[in-house]
Amino acid sequence: ASPHPRGGRAMSIYDEVEIEDMDYNAADQSYTYPCPCGDRFVILLEELYDGEDVAPCPSCTLRIRVIFDEASLPELRPPEQGDGAGGAAAAGAGA
Repeated sequence: ASPHPRGGRAMSIYDEVEIEDMDYNAADQSYTYPCPCGDRFVILLEELYDGEDVAPCPSCTLRIRVIFDEASLPELRPPEQGDGAGGAAAAGAGA
């Protein structure tokens, strides 16, 4: 199956998902949604504010388009020190 460009971008979109159907993780300010491969599509809140609306799956080639209204997004917090991967480890440091 050849990818069909949508919205001027030459990438295939597996599905379109309303942001209300996605899971929000307030700790790392990201939205996730189950992927058929068993992993999860991921998009950061900051990416949504930057106008990005495509959430890739880190384990396969599928992508979804996120349908959202910027006015209804949670407030974007400034990034904390560290790479964010540790989450709890970086939570109290340097506050």
